[in-house]
Amino acid sequence: MSNYQQRPFPDGSSGGAHRQGGAGYPGGGQTNPTWLGHVDPGDYRPAPSGPSGAVQPMIPPAVASRGRRSAGVMVLVLGGAALAFLSLFLVVPFLLASTGAAGFLIGFLASLVPLAVVLLTVFLIDRWEPEPKRLLVFAFTWGAAVSIAVTLLIQPLFAASREFSSDAEYFTFMATVQAPIVEEFAKSLGLLMLLLLARKHFDGPVDGVVFAFTIAGGFAFTENILYFGRAVADSSSPATDLASVFFLRGIMSPFAHAVFTATTGLIMGLAARKWHNGLSVAAFFVGLLPAMFLHNRWNSMGQDFLLQYLTFQVPMFVLVAVVVVLVRLAENRLTRQRLREYAAAGWFTPAEVDMLATGAGRRAALAWAAQSNRRPHMKAFIRAATQLAFARQRILAGRDVPGHQADEQHALQEILALRAAAGR
Repeated sequence: MSNYQQRPFPDGSSGGAHRQGGAGYPGGGQTNPTWLGHVDPGDYRPAPSGPSGAVQPMIPPAVASRGRRSAGVMVLVLGGAALAFLSLFLVVPFLLASTGAAGFLIGFLASLVPLAVVLLTVFLIDRWEPEPKRLLVFAFTWGAAVSIAVTLLIQPLFAASREFSSDAEYFTFMATVQAPIVEEFAKSLGLLMLLLLARKHFDGPVDGVVFAFTIAGGFAFTENILYFGRAVADSSSPATDLASVFFLRGIMSPFAHAVFTATTGLIMGLAARKWHNGLSVAAFFVGLLPAMFLHNRWNSMGQDFLLQYLTFQVPMFVLVAVVVVLVRLAENRLTRQRLREYAAAGWFTPAEVDMLATGAGRRAALAWAAQSNRRPHMKAFIRAATQLAFARQRILAGRDVPGHQADEQHALQEILALRAAAGR
């Protein structure tokens, strides 16, 4: 960037004094407000200088704009749609053969309930920096169709890999070995595709959890159709058996698959935040290990199911929930710090940073804007500022700096356009 000028940083120091990095670079610990967004001193660079004159805080109207297009995202979306379509020719006949038409329909409708719970959770986690809808659709269809097809194709290889002395031994092997390995691999392949082809949108642990929950929600949706449908088709008392299976899978464990795959997403997201693609791909294989272990523990629960559920599974679900909350809070603090740096460069007022950097501030701003029918306008401003903060973090991480600086310049110009339109 060529238009830097010396302006005070949030700690009162000047940007020019810190261009060399080292112990004195801007804000000290403030520049790294959390462990999640650590910036090496040598990678630090000041924010571009803002417009001349004082910034007048306004509620901006919506302005149509387009960011830097990604060929990888286009390949991902189109390729994912093609794979999902082809997968249906394997998945749907398998489900119909296993459940019958009536069982399939009842299973489909019943599966919508736990799916809605998982997707609502995705929405709540993803509110701070929403992922593009096209990528969430890719994630869901990968889980609901492609990963199921991959599982059905690979599963016979496991069955043929060894001989079994009894049906009981076969089913135990398939449940405790085949399912954890094949299913977690098939689901997480979607995460790997997102990491490789949509890295701009998969650069932190929250992104990893959001995509993992969405993929796993799709997988569980299709799997639930199978289990609920079989409870209807293969039972002499279908209502009772369906209620029993629904209680186990829809009430007690709607997040089971989501938690398994979320451990892979968390590890891949942490790696993506800190490292280049090579080590991030290596994190894919590392992240599979806890997912497979948790899946194995779940499928291995037997006669003492309730005891293991209460003493192991429930605490594990709570632990994952706590970790998700902590990384969300860390990203919130990171957003505040990056926006403070833009405020020091003249792009925002301190009051605007306070508004943009907290959930309470955003809700209050949206409620206030709604009184004058400008809630969509405020949402546009919040979205643009959040994208700017995350673009800056990617710049400071030292990855694809020119490309992310182009994203930064686009976001800054969008904010200028929003302010100009608001002042008309």
